[in-house]
Amino acid sequence: MQVRTEPRIVRYVLITIALVFFGLFLVLPLVCVFQNALSKGWVVYFDALRHPDALAAMKMTMITALIVVPCNLIFGVAAAWAVSKFDFKGKNLLLSFIDLPLSVSPVIAGLIFILLFGAQGVLGPWLIAHNIRIVFAWPGIILATIFVTVPMVARELIPIMKSQGTEEEEAALTLGASGWKTFWMVSIPNIRWGILYGVILCNARAMGEFGAVSVVSGHIRGLTNTMPLHVEILYNEYQSAAAFAVASILAMLAIVTLIAKSIVEANIRQGQK
Repeated sequence: MQVRTEPRIVRYVLITIALVFFGLFLVLPLVCVFQNALSKGWVVYFDALRHPDALAAMKMTMITALIVVPCNLIFGVAAAWAVSKFDFKGKNLLLSFIDLPLSVSPVIAGLIFILLFGAQGVLGPWLIAHNIRIVFAWPGIILATIFVTVPMVARELIPIMKSQGTEEEEAALTLGASGWKTFWMVSIPNIRWGILYGVILCNARAMGEFGAVSVVSGHIRGLTNTMPLHVEILYNEYQSAAAFAVASILAMLAIVTLIAKSIVEANIRQGQK
């Protein structure tokens, strides 16, 4: 049988459109970021990165990611395990809660935490009485980031674990393996690439989150600013070279994320063959 394909002109047109789109919306913005970051020379570039406020913003971003990613990893694995391996009442409700951050604007999510933990919020007076600060402090940033990144790991693992079924776990249990041993020796190795893929996406979103963090952080320089918030402040103060210098770090993190994502996707496809 003769294989039918699109006419050559159609293929060329589609490839050209894809390349133009890629160049305009991915390559060109990255080039502009690095060009503006280095527009005043390397000295200004490194001075912007060595500024105490920039270092504090980088530190806050790293701390947030180091806390948020493990929390979402534990929740994601547990939720995916429950949804894919068991039938129980409220299963669809759990899936709806996992998807909720995808349908709620990050700004609205930040406002929810203000209404809960702010000075005039539901729990605000009690928190103030006990000298506990949530909003306009690092705990609020952690909570807001966890909320917006909750689906990342779980949504990657649920389809993988559903497709694998329960046969291998049941066989291990039949042969005398304990529940924990089955989990660590059978289940985790089967989903290791899915876990890594979810962690990469979760980390990228945690480091680049702006909307929810902007609401709960208070924009306190040197204390509650993350890298995206620090970029906004510098740009609003017309320090464009410094703003793009810090933005270039986020851009490099995005490039590393894309490379890691591509490697993991290739391993997942290889494992499915």
